[in-house]
Amino acid sequence: MVIEDYFVALIDIVQAALAGGERFTASFAAEDSDFVRMNRGKVRQPGSVTQRYLTLRLIRGARHATHTLSVTGDVAADRAPLRAAIGDLRAALPDLADDPLLFLPDAVHSTREIRDAALPPAEEVVDAILRAGDGLDLVGFYAAGPVWRGFANSEGQRNWHAATTFNLQWSLYHGADKAVKSTYAGFAWDHAAFAARMQDARARLAFVARSPRTLAPGRYRAYLAPAAMEELAGLLAWDAFSGRALRTHQSALDRLQNGARLDPRVTLTEDRQGGVAPAFQMEGFVRPPQVPLIDAGRLVGSLVSPRTAREFGVAQNGANDGESPEALAMQGGELPASDALAALDTGLAIGNLWYLNYSDRPAARITGMTRFATFWVERGKIVAPVNALRFDDTLYRLLGQNLEHLTRETELMLEASTYGSRQLSSVRLPGALVREMAFTL
Repeated sequence: MVIEDYFVALIDIVQAALAGGERFTASFAAEDSDFVRMNRGKVRQPGSVTQRYLTLRLIRGARHATHTLSVTGDVAADRAPLRAAIGDLRAALPDLADDPLLFLPDAVHSTREIRDAALPPAEEVVDAILRAGDGLDLVGFYAAGPVWRGFANSEGQRNWHAATTFNLQWSLYHGADKAVKSTYAGFAWDHAAFAARMQDARARLAFVARSPRTLAPGRYRAYLAPAAMEELAGLLAWDAFSGRALRTHQSALDRLQNGARLDPRVTLTEDRQGGVAPAFQMEGFVRPPQVPLIDAGRLVGSLVSPRTAREFGVAQNGANDGESPEALAMQGGELPASDALAALDTGLAIGNLWYLNYSDRPAARITGMTRFATFWVERGKIVAPVNALRFDDTLYRLLGQNLEHLTRETELMLEASTYGSRQLSSVRLPGALVREMAFTL
């Protein structure tokens, strides 16, 4: 059975089992994924995962209870467990209190979006990866295949989203803590595009093999590659754009509400159309194609979930419960990425960051470490790899007073986490050249 038809059949069972005065919402999450782990240039762990989950919420008045089932793909086999789950939820409702923040759509808005791609078989892709990394200590992880999301409610709303993607993350390991990390992700595998990225990784590995340089703490000119910018964006996903956090002054961007500004070249948008996220969230509210967040350095919007909307009397915009971005996009600038090192002239070329956290959240002060291939550059040429450094700086400096350029090109990076399931979220970011970045050790 086609999986979309299977989802509809499950919903028909739920709809038929309702008693008078009852409503329901249901969300569906499924995937058919190939996973391959590689180490020392060989496949170490191939596998595939097929899973389908249906989360039911039974509602009577302002009371509601939720149950998640692992379903089989066979409607006949799933019928009895679904009915039993509804019975259990029905029995639980009388013991629950009314939820004053319950907020559900008052109109039916069905959607259907299919983003299928004809990916090569995983065996073909992995063979290409291993051939390209022949003779190198290649460590990597490849995940690919279709992911599905669905929503339905008792009012007749039906939403469906299907996306077939791939995500390859690999490192070429030199020794100790020195390696070159690369990524390639998207909807359609392109052997030539992958080969170009591998060639770039090999070139950077040759520089990593040079004697490393240890820099004293201080402030250095720096270029942050898109992968390093991704780590900064990931930290900002912790409540920085949350409507609730901004209204309770818990957001790292709170100062933007009180006169602070980023550089006018900084524009950030929740760009659902440009990512992989569904057009709906799990209460059934439909997301707009774009939600402006920062425009020309000024805070202009936030991500507002239905519960925040009900609590604060504001409009929701289809945000998830955590009010974190799922398709954050930053507008590029005017600097060609190929000219980034020349524009840096002398300073640090930072490929990756990690272990990021807030050292002073109200001031948007962030601390973290450089990782993998970070290089010292002189006169636009890489001189040597740099031993790990810890930075401690504020977003208002990095993307404010010290920002010199953003690269013209932006890079789409899909969420690589597979904890529980593959995720449908992404970021699209440029690289950033900053006048100085503060390093503490």
